[in-house]
Amino acid sequence: MIPTPDPSPTPDPSPAPAAPRSTPDRPRDLVGIGIGPCNLSLAALAQPLAELDAVFYEQRPGFDWHPGLLLDDARVQVPFLADLVTLVDPASPWTFLNHLRSRDRLFPFYFAERFHLHRAEYDAYCRWVAQNLPGLHFRHQVDAVRWNPEREVFEVDFTQLDADGEAEALGRTYTRNVVLGVGTEPYVPEPLRPLVHAPGAPVVHAADYLAHREAILAAGHVTVVGSGQSGAEVFLDLLRRRPAGREALHWIGRTEAFAPMEYSKLGLEHFTPDYTRYFHALPEAVRDRLVAAQWQLHKGVDAGTLAAVHDELYRRTLHGGWPDAVLTPGVRVRTAGRLATTRVELHLEHVQQDTRSRLTTDAVVLATGYRERPLEGVLAGLDPYLRRDSAGRPRVDEEFRLVLDPSVTGAVFVQNAERHTHGVGAPDLGLAAWRSATILNTLTGKETYPLPGRTAFTTFGLDPHPRVPPQGAKAPALTPLTDGR
Repeated sequence: MIPTPDPSPTPDPSPAPAAPRSTPDRPRDLVGIGIGPCNLSLAALAQPLAELDAVFYEQRPGFDWHPGLLLDDARVQVPFLADLVTLVDPASPWTFLNHLRSRDRLFPFYFAERFHLHRAEYDAYCRWVAQNLPGLHFRHQVDAVRWNPEREVFEVDFTQLDADGEAEALGRTYTRNVVLGVGTEPYVPEPLRPLVHAPGAPVVHAADYLAHREAILAAGHVTVVGSGQSGAEVFLDLLRRRPAGREALHWIGRTEAFAPMEYSKLGLEHFTPDYTRYFHALPEAVRDRLVAAQWQLHKGVDAGTLAAVHDELYRRTLHGGWPDAVLTPGVRVRTAGRLATTRVELHLEHVQQDTRSRLTTDAVVLATGYRERPLEGVLAGLDPYLRRDSAGRPRVDEEFRLVLDPSVTGAVFVQNAERHTHGVGAPDLGLAAWRSATILNTLTGKETYPLPGRTAFTTFGLDPHPRVPPQGAKAPALTPLTDGR
């Protein structure tokens, strides 16, 4: 029986303790780099496996999930069952429902009848797991990963940081396997980069919206760039906080419409293990074409958010007149610059009309999305062993391992860095537990977590019985742990 985790809601403010030492002769089984939802899921599912010696490093002082977008009404776009563990192990102590139980909130949640959580509530749940789960080492910045061919282990160099984020100590750990869960980072398109970090009128990425909201609200005219979910949420938040008739808001985006996200039942089956396996088996050129074409599966706007925007705009017409808000899709920003540091000028192009114009504004929120963090820096020491595709991207096998030279007997797994090989479900929270279980089954060489053979009504491809890889296939063997480990 796994003990119920300590429900203490308060994080320990003291510096994270140094991770226990490992040696080349006694390496760990797994070192995780990054502690976002993906690696937190893996750590939670790995915790009861006594035979697995695993630690996870994160340079931040604690778990932190999109703090700039934890708006009051913003919800996670997957059901609460897509927590860190439930879809693989609903009896785990790390489920969202157990989090509610530890807070005496099960009955309120039951009567609230919420299938989709507020984003802040999901963040609180993950923080609860991170504060109570052993083996997580925050304020540990991983600097390099190398393969030691003589000892057949990975060397992981890290810097332990103090409370101010300054280097406090250097360390090295040894491991048979590595998992990269470094996540994504805010993306700013090239034409807009000259605006960022320059003094004057506020120009911020949506990832930092809440930290700068008061300054943005104080601006005379505000422009939101980006027609996805974040853009819609920021525009709605600004609209609700600006006086009627004096909204002075502009919302533009590249897509041809402020389009709803595909959320039909069969459409959602693109976020199943069945589709992930089907996608992985496709030729590289077909996969690249599909990822670009399937944007509405993950880059559209929740229909409820679009309805809320329309309702708020409509409410402002009840006494006559129209709100001072302009919503224009199909627009791209060609160039941008600052006017005497107090205003911003955006040079726009309407894609369908092939026309151009200028927009002068006092503040800009860049809801321009996120990109996978580049792996080149941390994996520079493994570059001679990496196998790449025709576009120079790392190849990733079906079990989420980087394809390395056969001389490397260990494995490097990736989480949320494999969209080009595994499809639009790579960053989806609903597949996190399944992917974590797949990795753990591969590591242990057995069906540690039984996984379903079929997950979708749709048959992707002509084969009516899609192949399910045997659990633990081609797994790097783990050396049995000793009592002194």
